[in-house]
Amino acid sequence: MKKLSIIANKEIINQYIIKNKILSNINYKEINLDSLDKNTLKNKRILFIAKLNEIGYDDYILNFLLKIKNLNMDFENSIGSLIIMSDSSLYTKSFASNLIYLANSLKCSFIGHPMIEKTKDYKNFLTWQKSLQIPLEDIFVDFSQQLIQRILEYNYVKKYDKNICVLHSSSKKTSNTLGFWNKIKSNLDDNIHIKELHVENGTVLDCIGCSYKMCMYYSKQKSCYYGGFMIKEIFPEIEKANSVVFLCPNYNDSISANLMAVINRLTALYRNINFYNKALYSIIVSGNSGSDSLAKQLIDALCINKGFFLPANFCTHTIAYEPNSIYDVCNIDYKSKIFAKNIEKYLI
Repeated sequence: MKKLSIIANKEIINQYIIKNKILSNINYKEINLDSLDKNTLKNKRILFIAKLNEIGYDDYILNFLLKIKNLNMDFENSIGSLIIMSDSSLYTKSFASNLIYLANSLKCSFIGHPMIEKTKDYKNFLTWQKSLQIPLEDIFVDFSQQLIQRILEYNYVKKYDKNICVLHSSSKKTSNTLGFWNKIKSNLDDNIHIKELHVENGTVLDCIGCSYKMCMYYSKQKSCYYGGFMIKEIFPEIEKANSVVFLCPNYNDSISANLMAVINRLTALYRNINFYNKALYSIIVSGNSGSDSLAKQLIDALCINKGFFLPANFCTHTIAYEPNSIYDVCNIDYKSKIFAKNIEKYLI
């Protein structure tokens, strides 16, 4: 079993992690800011531990990421997870998606469901307590230990079939995002099978929030209350896909309504299978800025919540405003080749 590498303030490790015996029988090493070299962060299984302050930040973690970026260091071939603690009911998710985005851009991959969070008085575990019937603090410890075991044991398994499911809701004639994808696709290995699904207006209705029992009833049949295109086309393609690519033009710094409806409706399939061995990618095009906002939304919804594997540098993004201006973007051919190689890493 691999050794666990911990990135956290020493005081936080002692006060919350060692005190609660979360690291009992775990072979681990703390990574120190003052003793970094070019190989310190590579080929590791990493646990970030953050204790958020009153405005939702952990300065130690952010300064750590800033330092390694300034030193031109990265997490190449490392896989990450995180424990986030807050003294309020806020900030854990937003800090987690930001941390994951920053570390991912420094070549750190993340397992699906990579985070254990602890909010004020452990209240985020109240639902779990109904079935487990143990103290809230014990649930936090148990879940943290389970996360550590998963990060240490995780191995992405390449399948014989090489299937990519691509989801978009863009116009084929004018979309810069689709144009960027077409350039990336032209650089992919010919043996990769690509299924593109166009989510047109009205084809996927958003989730209405069925009861848990009803959702479970339909999910056992790999179905959903609404049925339709989501069940006939999207569910089967995502189930057999090795990788799922979301093509996301930036609409008001948010994912388009059609694609968000797809994400919301994935719950029925998620209740039936896990996505731990499905790699998530995204192509994001903004008119001026904000691509990182969409990337973090995808991280939140699909890696943290739904459990997709997040490969290093999972998204590529650029700026293109006028229709079809993507073809005039500087270095677009180079960026397309690089991202195609990134996608192939978990297929070939």
